[in-house]
Amino acid sequence: MNSADTKWLLGHKITPHDSSGDFDLMVAETPSKVQGPPPHLHHSFKESFLIIEGEMEFFVNGEVKVLKAGESIDIPPNTLHTFSNKSDTSCKWINIHSPKGFRSFFEDIGVSETEENAIEKSLAPAVIDKVMATAANYDMIIKV
Repeated sequence: MNSADTKWLLGHKITPHDSSGDFDLMVAETPSKVQGPPPHLHHSFKESFLIIEGEMEFFVNGEVKVLKAGESIDIPPNTLHTFSNKSDTSCKWINIHSPKGFRSFFEDIGVSETEENAIEKSLAPAVIDKVMATAANYDMIIKV
């Protein structure tokens, strides 16, 4: 893994890790007070989050849950969800999508962490517009 693989997308730092299994594995960091993606679901992907440091607020099928370090959540296909870090500290987390295939969303749209002002660029209107326009191509069905 090298830093060229790490991307910022919508204010979240995402580092993919190779896996021999049929799942995508990412380690992520969400700075304090950063919103998550728009509420969405995946028709094909099962998704899991494990909080390593800090806490994250999840919205899953109308319910709000705050997960702290050491806690996890499993999100089945066709489940409306989003997340955000409303706390005063950064949150580190692991994200898994199964089967493989969602990693390309971050690779295609994210801004390389080596770029100057990568965090700000990842929140630019052009990036947000690209996410909204292409999310369905990655089985990310946005419901706003």
